[in-house]
Amino acid sequence: MADGMDQDDTTSSAALLRELAAAHGVGTTYWGWDGVERSVADRTLRGVLAALGVPAGEADEMQQSLAEARLAPWRRLLPPVAVAREGQELRVHVHVPHGSAVSVWIAAEDGSRYEVTQQENWDAPVVVDGVLTGRAAFTVPDQVPLGWHTLLADNEGTAAQCPLVVTPQRLQTTEALAGRRNWGLTAQLYSVRSSRSWGIGDFADLADLATITGQDGAGFLLVNPLHAAEPRPPVEDSPYLPTTRRYFNPLYLRVEEIPEYGYLDPAGRAEVERLAARQHAANHSTRLLDRNSSYAAKLSALELVFAVPRDPARARAFADFCAGEGQGIDDFALWCALAEKLPPDAPQWAGAASAPGTAYCKEQRALLAGRIDFHRWMQWLCDQQLEAAQRSARRSGMEIGVIHDLAVGVKPGGADDWSLAGVLARGVTVGAPPDMFNQQGQDWTQPPWHPGRLAESGYAAYRDMLRTVLRHAGGIRVDHILGLFRLWWIPEGAGPGEGTYVYYDHEALIGILALEAQRAGAVVIGEDLGVFEPWVRDYLAGRGIFGTSILWFEHDTDGPIAPELYRQQCLTSVNTHDLPPTAGYLAGEHVTLRESLGLLQRPVAEERAEAAAEQQAVFGLLRERGLLPVAGHQDVQRTVEALYAFTTLTPSSLLGVALVDAVGETRTQNQPGTSTQYPNWRIPLAGPRGPVLLDALQDDPGFRSLVGTITSALHREE
Repeated sequence: MADGMDQDDTTSSAALLRELAAAHGVGTTYWGWDGVERSVADRTLRGVLAALGVPAGEADEMQQSLAEARLAPWRRLLPPVAVAREGQELRVHVHVPHGSAVSVWIAAEDGSRYEVTQQENWDAPVVVDGVLTGRAAFTVPDQVPLGWHTLLADNEGTAAQCPLVVTPQRLQTTEALAGRRNWGLTAQLYSVRSSRSWGIGDFADLADLATITGQDGAGFLLVNPLHAAEPRPPVEDSPYLPTTRRYFNPLYLRVEEIPEYGYLDPAGRAEVERLAARQHAANHSTRLLDRNSSYAAKLSALELVFAVPRDPARARAFADFCAGEGQGIDDFALWCALAEKLPPDAPQWAGAASAPGTAYCKEQRALLAGRIDFHRWMQWLCDQQLEAAQRSARRSGMEIGVIHDLAVGVKPGGADDWSLAGVLARGVTVGAPPDMFNQQGQDWTQPPWHPGRLAESGYAAYRDMLRTVLRHAGGIRVDHILGLFRLWWIPEGAGPGEGTYVYYDHEALIGILALEAQRAGAVVIGEDLGVFEPWVRDYLAGRGIFGTSILWFEHDTDGPIAPELYRQQCLTSVNTHDLPPTAGYLAGEHVTLRESLGLLQRPVAEERAEAAAEQQAVFGLLRERGLLPVAGHQDVQRTVEALYAFTTLTPSSLLGVALVDAVGETRTQNQPGTSTQYPNWRIPLAGPRGPVLLDALQDDPGFRSLVGTITSALHREE
């Protein structure tokens, strides 16, 4: 071997690498969707460790990195953050010079104080940087209430503090829904238009859709992520690749709903009407959605409305909103203003404008004050129109109302990537290993949370994001909630299948999610599909997090499972936005599309045969329950309704009805594993007779029939 290295040295180095990876929560093996355990390549482990900031070169360097990992907790008086469960004691380790005295207490968020008692601890002291250091154990009392508190320590004049987060044992909003059944629509808001839309569905359409379905007995309306995209065209089409997950997309604003619109002068009003009229024609077309045209027109109109003076009450409300959002809204608005004048490849992003606190950015805050205020103002309007939509949902009779969707991550080079750089990992992207539907794996091109730095920050960015999304929501769906346990990291230059899992502190992430949802009075739905460790679903259920079941994926070794075996604490539906609408799925569109895009790893005939066998097995179960004729041909509409009737036989508390299925759409919204190969997220809502507008939705025969099927079936249970 080269450089005189023998086989034993190579084996020892490989073992060290795996030990180092494990010490930092990096998986060295993983189980694939096919049930086969695979070993992670050394180059992948080194790439991921580099992204974590862990040197992993030769054996000596790895030994040093291992020693650093062991000593890191001993160098801190307090841990970076402590996360407890309500009603349970929490043991916290405090590190001090051996033999010295230390006191620990809690300053609660309401101003009260709790003493923290020391417990016996027989861990041997350790020499840390030449100082013999002891480990003291303290117990956080179980009577500390839910909330964000501060844990403090004093070691003979040396002080330290860290956040103490007390989270719900179990989400109470889930408990409140036990024993009741709610159905609701799932919809891609951008595709749902009315005659008044500007070519793209908007917040006013959201309020109307909630009202329509609420009057029909729906308990919720689940929409795609509404996170912000770029501040000016061209904008990203995918709602799952936003620039930020904390703030919303002004593309969804209804200009005419802004109070100041009514005070435009005649010339301004005429210009807004002209801009709107040019976009209205697109509402009646089945052609691909054009976000850039719609957003350009809205920005021109919004700038006119922004110039209208606000009355004292509105001015105060805007000021209060900005004050409440604090540095987060200021940094986001600054990024928007900078991104309007600096192209994505501008050298300033890597230099003078690389972070919000640079001298250049401080200067730009003053120079771009007007544009910064404009972007803050648009976020205030988004907040108000979302509040109105949730109010409409509840007034219509919905028990839950609007459920927002939280994307897995953010776009590289976007606002969060810029302002939250300190808690994101570099040199890797997030994705998914190969599975049955994406046999080459997926690279979502998003930078992941750095688990260590996120904890060091006290999870502040994560908390703030959740609070903003949940402010006017009845619930939140967490896309790929398994990512709060582990994420598939792909090193730069590697393919999607050449990654590995990096593990997170799920007790902290799930606990904080439950805390913020409980405070908002919202339910949480975890999209827990795909490859996961068996205990994960049990853990989520124990914390009161709803799961997700898709009819086509619910099977065991004997075939599709009986409806009685579905989970109660679950959102159950027939399909998902990553599959064609059910009419298209029945026609095999998912196989046809993947074949045309070169995404299959086996002959198309095998794929079609398996898809047909899968459908026939499900149809057999439907026939057993009397939902389909025993034999003979049935039309697509009847089959779709039978599938949804099947979901009503499950014990699931939440039943999702895809709007595309209700109107007979067949086109796929999104094909995972593609970017430009397919027009993902650009398909407008349409049926067999052309575009479907909200104005006529209540009279659409397919919509009326499918909603009637669901409501009749549920009423029979009462």
